[in-house]
Amino acid sequence: MSRSLIRVLVVLSVIAIVGILTVQAVWLRRAYALGERQFRQTAFVALQEVADAVARLNKIRQTRSAVTQLSPDYFVVRTDAPIDPILLEHYLQDAFRRHRLLTDFEYGIYNCDNEQMVYGAYVSTQVTQPGKATGKRVSKARTHPKFPGYTYYFEIRFPGQGSLVAGQLDGWIVSTAAVGLVVLLFGYTLWVVLRQRRLTEIQRDFINNITHELQTPVSTLRIAADVLQQPNIGVQPDRLRQYARVVDEESKRLQKQVQSVLQVARNPRTSLASNRTVVDLNAIMTDLADVHAPHIRLNLQADPALLLADKYALETMLNNLIDNARKYCQTTPCITLSTRTEGQKLIWSVADNGVGMAPEHHRVIFRQFYRIPTGDVHNVKGFGLGLYYVGQVVCAHGWKIKLASAVGEGSTFTITSERVASCMVPDVGLPSVGSG
Repeated sequence: MSRSLIRVLVVLSVIAIVGILTVQAVWLRRAYALGERQFRQTAFVALQEVADAVARLNKIRQTRSAVTQLSPDYFVVRTDAPIDPILLEHYLQDAFRRHRLLTDFEYGIYNCDNEQMVYGAYVSTQVTQPGKATGKRVSKARTHPKFPGYTYYFEIRFPGQGSLVAGQLDGWIVSTAAVGLVVLLFGYTLWVVLRQRRLTEIQRDFINNITHELQTPVSTLRIAADVLQQPNIGVQPDRLRQYARVVDEESKRLQKQVQSVLQVARNPRTSLASNRTVVDLNAIMTDLADVHAPHIRLNLQADPALLLADKYALETMLNNLIDNARKYCQTTPCITLSTRTEGQKLIWSVADNGVGMAPEHHRVIFRQFYRIPTGDVHNVKGFGLGLYYVGQVVCAHGWKIKLASAVGEGSTFTITSERVASCMVPDVGLPSVGSG
């Protein structure tokens, strides 16, 4: 499957998911609004019945528009006559029970002539006897609405109105949750597929690279072997030495390639720091500068530069960084090895003048087999194991590594580790290791 087709499928899938979630949200909102309307209509009918009952009790004529809604959970009912709290509570409970408004409510009776609240109480659905609410009185200090022409009214507030409406949407909520779960599973599946495809591409590149890297020295060795088996090769000592040198160089190259693969396969992260000793980093960097001269410059400000590390893993790690710097350089390589101290920290770095890398590769450059994509052709051969090994050594020792790089501006790998003070290293039997 081509990359462009996968990109189109991903975009269409995202559009479909967003559309499904949007439709579900719209329907859920509409269902909630419908539930609020049904609650309002039911409350209007029940409260109008209570108002009619109070009017009949007081033998007055009741208007058909006695109920006024001030908010989704707050209603005012006009009575224009004194109201007995016990009877009112009985009427309210009876009406709400018949209309299945099974939720807690609080009510208050207000005298408009003296602008005072006469009575107020909170009624729980757990209480069935009139007059025995919860023992919780409604505060009389709060502000109450004024209605010109009213003499008496009672107010009703439903604190659990939102919960009651939401409780009627269980089916919608469950279906929305199911859709959300399906979307999450789909997203996870898509992520797994894309990740598997990326791993497949990395595996393919690795196989192609290792095939080429191993076949080249093998082919050269076969050619050299054919020449060395010629009957008259013994009388041509110069030619014999030339092909013997080819066999030696190619066998070392083959051995190096095999070791680079087995090095990671044989060494779990924990074993990369199993043989820690006090190491003189300045001495190791000086030896490396001699080996890779004249491409390395030293800037060794830390004195002493002692740290606790596995010497073999540290040397291999530095060699990998230097090899990468030399391979990925389009001009004469110039590599700077630096050390400095900040408090109890030893900070050391490897900087080069190579091709550099874009920021999007910084986060993944230490992954196993990862190589910066350059199409189907890699001008610089390798397995994608060098920087992976560097990251494993850093993690095994508990150090921190930071990469600063930009395309065309080279790369700088900075490692921060704990510094070993020279006063902590005994003079006799010094376990410090410098060069080999």
